Amino acid sequence: MAKLIIFAMEMMGVHMKDALHVGLMVPSNNTTMERELTAWLPAGSTCATQRIPRGKGMLTQETLPEYMAQALKLAEAFDDPRVDVVAYGCTAAGFISGPSGDKALQRSLFNITGKNVVTTARSMVVALQEIGATKIALVTPYLDTVNTQLKAFLADGGITVKRFNSFYAQNVDELGRIEAHQVAKLARETMADDCEAMFIGCSQLPTAEILGDLEREFGRPAFSSIQVTARRAQLAAEGRVAA
Repeated sequence: MAKLIIFAMEMMGVHMKDALHVGLMVPSNNTTMERELTAWLPAGSTCATQRIPRGKGMLTQETLPEYMAQALKLAEAFDDPRVDVVAYGCTAAGFISGPSGDKALQRSLFNITGKNVVTTARSMVVALQEIGATKIALVTPYLDTVNTQLKAFLADGGITVKRFNSFYAQNVDELGRIEAHQVAKLARETMADDCEAMFIGCSQLPTAEILGDLEREFGRPAFSSIQVTARRAQLAAEGRVAA
């Protein structure tokens, strides 16, 4: 898998350099992002992870304000010279907030931490824009409301979802049971000739072991939330992404 990771990072304009210490923010239920993020980053990279408390249900517009307030409080821990960059890894929260809300959160986290900040939601849009993909296939675990907000977030960046599938996880327990082989299966069922790229959205979904195979099968780029966050975090740490 290491060769595939290096190849994919180089294809996206990122070269393996010094190890990073990332201040990572994820929902308290997330069991995937820390492990896979460090796999996509230079060897020896580590995370200082802050887990944002949340209930068993999926995030909604109603539960988001309290969730975000807790995130901002926890971010104070990253005002630390050992942290190179902050990665806000809650994909759904970014989509629910919308592009302006996601940008406002990025600014707030920068003001609190003094570090360059990347969000998974914005990283997703930028990765697709950089390869010129305007028509994509999309796989998520979300319910209808968040899926609609996700599509609107992409549309704001000039990206249309041509093919779509979701696991429609009802709660975080269902979300946490989704395995990589299930993600790959749903991606294969979703991808079509009229799509320029595949995107697998959600930082809980495991993808590190499947993206290389999917790209080869599709003959087109296959991205995931964690992968693009790793890429943008490295650029931000190198000062190549504005705060």
